[in-house]
Amino acid sequence: MQYTLGVENPAPRPRNVLLIMVDDLRPALAPYGDRVAITPNVQRLANTSVLFSRAYAQQALCAPSRNSMLTSRIPDTVRLYDFYSYWRNSSGNFTTLPQYYKDHGYTTVSVGKVFHPGKSSNGNDDEPYSWSKEPYHPSTEKYKESPVCLDRDGSLHKNLVCPVDIKEMPEGTLPDVQSTEFAVKMLNDFARNDSRSPFFLAVGYHKPHVPLKYPKEFLDLYPLEKMPLPDYRRKPPKMPLVAWNPWTDLREREDVRALNLTFPFQLIPDDFSRRIRQSYYAATSYMDSLVGQLLGNLTDLGLRNNTIVVLLGDHGWSLGEHGEWSKYSDFEVATRVPLLFSVPDLVRKGPRIVKDPVELTDLFPTLVDLSGLPKLQKCPKNDLSRSVPLCTEGVNLSPLIRNPSSTNHRPRSNDIEDGSPRMTTAAFSQYPRPGIQPARDSDKPRLKHIRIMGYSIRTERYRYTEWVAFSPKNFTAHWDERFAVELYDHRSDPDENFNVAESKKHSRLLKKLSAALRNRDRVPTRL
Repeated sequence: MQYTLGVENPAPRPRNVLLIMVDDLRPALAPYGDRVAITPNVQRLANTSVLFSRAYAQQALCAPSRNSMLTSRIPDTVRLYDFYSYWRNSSGNFTTLPQYYKDHGYTTVSVGKVFHPGKSSNGNDDEPYSWSKEPYHPSTEKYKESPVCLDRDGSLHKNLVCPVDIKEMPEGTLPDVQSTEFAVKMLNDFARNDSRSPFFLAVGYHKPHVPLKYPKEFLDLYPLEKMPLPDYRRKPPKMPLVAWNPWTDLREREDVRALNLTFPFQLIPDDFSRRIRQSYYAATSYMDSLVGQLLGNLTDLGLRNNTIVVLLGDHGWSLGEHGEWSKYSDFEVATRVPLLFSVPDLVRKGPRIVKDPVELTDLFPTLVDLSGLPKLQKCPKNDLSRSVPLCTEGVNLSPLIRNPSSTNHRPRSNDIEDGSPRMTTAAFSQYPRPGIQPARDSDKPRLKHIRIMGYSIRTERYRYTEWVAFSPKNFTAHWDERFAVELYDHRSDPDENFNVAESKKHSRLLKKLSAALRNRDRVPTRL
């Protein structure tokens, strides 16, 4: 046996991290039990992963969700509910997830949409704080709103449904293809420089974000006549008006505008609804194919066995449930996301399922612990000064990943089965509104226009939401001024169609859930 002089037990090599973030991705994936989705590459990843079947975004909008996730602070702490402020200026100089890795000797690289571009990340994706080099954005991003969608009459439009011939696109490619190519180049660079610092590579895919632009061959996977529609496609009778998401972004697309729908409640016809759903799934399969390329190269370069891979969505997306589309709400379809951790040495035949309700704020402390870096401390309760730059409002989930609560169980969609004892029993989300009535800015109100905040708690069995007055000047919720209440029992109503908050038999339950919601108690009485 040979020994290295002076080194009895050399320290293990730090693990690399590959974080794959997908825009507007609900759990429309094969490993989540979706019977429509064709996602073989995510399935292969899931087979070596711990899969969280109840993971939730803190706000169903890109910039607030990503900044909350990457700082491990809730939206009320980050004080960002729209796209128009930068947390380091508006709330505190909070350390981000990639910044923490960079501070611990990692080379950190951003590819595609990781932070939301623009003012919410200071116009530079939080560089130089978070990244070791200038973040990469595909050159074809600038064509996002270009009229490239071929209509039946041969003309080009700015449509929602937009299958394309990739060779005919500007520059002969698409943004997510370019991001994959650049990410693969970075992996090759990391492999050649194997003796240097470990890497933290974040890859952000745009699809299935609107417009639903993707290579047209993916349509062949989803015959239109076999595309199912939601069972309940109308606004539920007891849904409060303030909860309604009028999907304004879809109405701006030329093919949707041509339907001449009355705002805000007229439904998209079933035939066009099928086309939207078909394109959402096709765009998801397109993303899946690129993930396959990325993971294949990771393996071929010999990096897979020392790299933690995480795949997640930044929030969900409605596909006609309740008559709604897009995100912009507190409902299950808008807040629930896929979350998978594939960790070397912890990989067993899977997927292995964890059913605890968890949050995207949990990503930061969990990934840090799995990487063997110093653990994060919990943030002080009610730290109004926001003076602690490095702490977490999330939960370290690594004990659940090392010892999942249930194993070898393929979940159904909206799985609500009970497992063994849990680590967390609630997750929280919120969404702002400018007023009670659905308006053109209900989906994306600017901070100064926010008058109501919908706070939602998801326990094992229930979703409970209160819509309360909110002051944008001091970021304060006025819980005594309540406009609406929602309660959904997932045991009997997994699609959240029947608001039972008015039922007298639930009065005691409402009080418990209201107290847990106001205290943001991650471990309330088991409900």
